[in-house]
Amino acid sequence: MGLADASGPRDTQALLSATQAMELRRRDYHMERPLLNQEHLEELGRWGSAPRTRQWQTWLQCSRARARALLLQHLPVLVWLPRYPVRDWLVGDLLSGLSVAIMQLPQGLAYALLAGLPPVFGLYSSFYPVFIYFLFGTSRHISVGTFAVMSVMVGSVTESLAPQALNDSMINETARDAARVQVASTLSVLVGLFQVGLGLIHFGFVVTYLSEPLVRGYTTAAAVQVFVSQLKYVFGLHLSSHSGPLSLIYTVLEVCRKLPQSKVGTVVTAAVAGVVLVVVKLLNDKLQQQLPIPIPGELLTLIGATGISYGMGLKHRFEVDVVGNIPAGLVPPVAPNTQLFSKLVGSAFTIAVVGFAIAISLGKIFALRHGYRVDSNQELVALGLSNLIGGIFQCFPVSCSMSRSLVQESTGGNSQVAGAISSLFILLIIVKLGELFHDLPKAVLAAIIIVNLKGMLRQLSDVRSLWKANRADLLIWLVTFTATILLNLDLGLVVAVIFSLLLVVVRTQMPHYSVLGQVPDTDIYRDVAEYSEAKEVPGVKVFRSSATVYFANAEFYSDALKQRCGVDVDFLISQKKKLLKKREQLKLKQLQKEEKLQKQAGPLLSACLAPQQVSPGDKMEDATANGQEDSKAPDGSTLKALGLPQPDFHSLILDLGALSFVDTVCLKSLKNIFHDFREIEVEVYMAACQSPVVSQLEAGHFFDASITKKHLFASVHDAVTFALQHPRPVPDSPVSVTRL
Repeated sequence: MGLADASGPRDTQALLSATQAMELRRRDYHMERPLLNQEHLEELGRWGSAPRTRQWQTWLQCSRARARALLLQHLPVLVWLPRYPVRDWLVGDLLSGLSVAIMQLPQGLAYALLAGLPPVFGLYSSFYPVFIYFLFGTSRHISVGTFAVMSVMVGSVTESLAPQALNDSMINETARDAARVQVASTLSVLVGLFQVGLGLIHFGFVVTYLSEPLVRGYTTAAAVQVFVSQLKYVFGLHLSSHSGPLSLIYTVLEVCRKLPQSKVGTVVTAAVAGVVLVVVKLLNDKLQQQLPIPIPGELLTLIGATGISYGMGLKHRFEVDVVGNIPAGLVPPVAPNTQLFSKLVGSAFTIAVVGFAIAISLGKIFALRHGYRVDSNQELVALGLSNLIGGIFQCFPVSCSMSRSLVQESTGGNSQVAGAISSLFILLIIVKLGELFHDLPKAVLAAIIIVNLKGMLRQLSDVRSLWKANRADLLIWLVTFTATILLNLDLGLVVAVIFSLLLVVVRTQMPHYSVLGQVPDTDIYRDVAEYSEAKEVPGVKVFRSSATVYFANAEFYSDALKQRCGVDVDFLISQKKKLLKKREQLKLKQLQKEEKLQKQAGPLLSACLAPQQVSPGDKMEDATANGQEDSKAPDGSTLKALGLPQPDFHSLILDLGALSFVDTVCLKSLKNIFHDFREIEVEVYMAACQSPVVSQLEAGHFFDASITKKHLFASVHDAVTFALQHPRPVPDSPVSVTRL
């Protein structure tokens, strides 16, 4: 019975219906689909637009998420300000902000003079950059604004370029100040561009090349530069402008030459202000536990000096220079002078790196102390935007101040809300109260600057501490200090960085080389010269370097290895070659002599030397003797056969655990070590190589038929164990390698 009969007529009909339906679908979708009219097309378009809409919605959502993440990354205030604990932090930030503003006011006025600018521009630089950093910065405690080191670097640039901009003619004070403001603001824009660019490409690691001794030596020298630059205000002298190398020496000599022209009123004013500031600082240090906030000695001195100057008429009666007119209100934004970019690019990069180095070092100190993280790349962007936007509003380059940062932390500051409050206080002074300081003596500002240098000048004691701790760091400190004093701040920093990097290279060229011995009953190997319990393994030398081997020290590594092994490897190799060459020459002469005798003897000798009948036993004995001589022939080239001294070890193990990379010079040096020691019948092994180093050895085609991975061991103890079990060269490797 067939399948249809078994299924029944109903099942057969259902099967046919399903087949017809499938055929209709096939025709409808592939073969016989009719043309669609406009209504059908519009209907299909409406149905097909739904997936595309969802795709666009998904893309927009992803783009918004990326933009939001990017915004939160580069605008940290949106992250922490909504979570700001008002009850816990606001009071501390208010007190801290007011305390910092009280310091910011006199320092802003004073550091503007240090930069060679009118004092009001110091107030601008204490407002715009501080508020911008409040939005973009990641450190909660550093106080951004004017700083002595940055100001003196700016001053060296403005004093050198401003007269050139006016053709070195006799200029009045207003034109000179306008030119210097343009130079300083353009410099700030360029510094900001450098810092933002470096931050966006994640170049924050650049400050790792500025070591702590370098930074401390540099800031100490900068403090000396600041001190000398303020002498003209302390003594009331008019000095000529000096720039470039040895400018500090020329300034000191000119001050000494013009000391008889000092104005008594100015000297007395500076001395009294300095004494008052020192006394107040001593009181603050002594009463630190009892006082809720430090006594604002600088602000009190500023107010008192201004009142005394106005009441006694110091300018007219005693010829004391005063600040002069301080315009009220903010200045409109001004585009930078792009024609100055080519003249400022070198100084701008130096100022950008120095300013960031100071800010990030202080920021990391406070971050570790209070348990939060500072993003170095975002700090670059924040400082860069502060200088960039500040430069557009005629500010000069800024960084963070050590003294103000310490005050901001010690007075209860918990976030950059304190910085925002201080900037708003400075804004109030700019708009309403700035003109009250018209009669402020410049000598008082100079006294404020000099007294605030106390902390940096104390770093001169580093010489004594570094002499005891680390002579190499002391050398970096001294070279940095001397170069900055003699060559000025920009060239001094370049010389300091180059010298510190060269010193690193020199120190890697002269690492500590040691022969290792085994601590009894352990797998530990230590320097036999330092550890009395460590003993050399008989027949095995283990050699280690404390630094990686590369092109600068590869030759020193090979020389130290041959010296520490106690064997004159080069002498043995040269003597062996001479003896073998001499032996070959003797053999050659003997053969030539025999040939000559044969020619002279002629037929008679040939007849006498005719072959005689030899028994089979004699032939066998001759063949055996010849075979023994052939087998003994290679032994004639050994050190013992040549009468040369043999090394007291049969294996050399190179502990390469200190290697972090290998270059082509290192590869050739290692191959030459294998060749030279095999020439004196010593097998060489390598131990403790890191995986990246092994990969680089493979990429450099170091391993071949003569140097295989059988010569490579995971640890020194594994290599020693193998060498003791195999005192002869490994069977599958030839005795010598071609020297490179």
